[in-house]
Amino acid sequence: MTTDAADEWKQWRRKREESVTAPYGPLALTATHWLEDHPEGRLPDIPGSWVADGQGVVLTATEADGLRVDRRPFHGEIRLVADGDPEAAARVSHGERRLAVLVREGVWGVWVLDPGADARRAFRGIEATAYDPGWAVPGGFTAYDAQRTVRVGNADGRARGFALAGELSFTLGGVGRTLKVARRGEGPLWAVFADATSGDSSFRFRFLYVDAPDGEGRTTVDFNRAQLPPCAFTEHSLCPFPPPGNTLDVAVRAGERRLL
Repeated sequence: MTTDAADEWKQWRRKREESVTAPYGPLALTATHWLEDHPEGRLPDIPGSWVADGQGVVLTATEADGLRVDRRPFHGEIRLVADGDPEAAARVSHGERRLAVLVREGVWGVWVLDPGADARRAFRGIEATAYDPGWAVPGGFTAYDAQRTVRVGNADGRARGFALAGELSFTLGGVGRTLKVARRGEGPLWAVFADATSGDSSFRFRFLYVDAPDGEGRTTVDFNRAQLPPCAFTEHSLCPFPPPGNTLDVAVRAGERRLL
């Protein structure tokens, strides 16, 4: 392992811990409320009225509700769209809690992020395997002619569409393998995968983000950066399960494994 690789991996680990333990990171997610489950508009332990109207969420509140929108006291009525980054930019707050609007396949909901969550106080760290350069291998990305959507289960018990952009090919243990990956625009590739350690010495599945390929589809598949999905930190996350074909028959003893 080169000094540069060691330093980069250590920096990645530090940033991951900072992200996970941030006041509004995954450990702070204490509830996911789907508005269709509350047609009267009243959400558990959340003031105001929250009603989906097809184009967004109409929030109605009085001054006594104590809600803030864009960090200013709010009363009246406002239509909200999905928050792009609920950890940093949720528009609505109640005390220290942030109430982030989300939508999945036309179904609107509200995430509750609380920096005082029990999970943040109980967190003891992430078990991760020491960096091994043997788990960073050359890879090639082949894009599909058109985006393909498959239905996969999610951690909240619902099935949703998962849009796949193509396949990532690589060799482990002398055997050629592939993972189906998602991609937003020209950004990194994202694989949801399981392997022979899943549910045993590691969490039942993991995420892997791979640098955007070059013009010829070449990139590096670095399993040292395999990471726990958000649902490893809270039962209220919506993580998609691995799509068909993304369970490797090799034991990937690299990256983040499970919570300490």
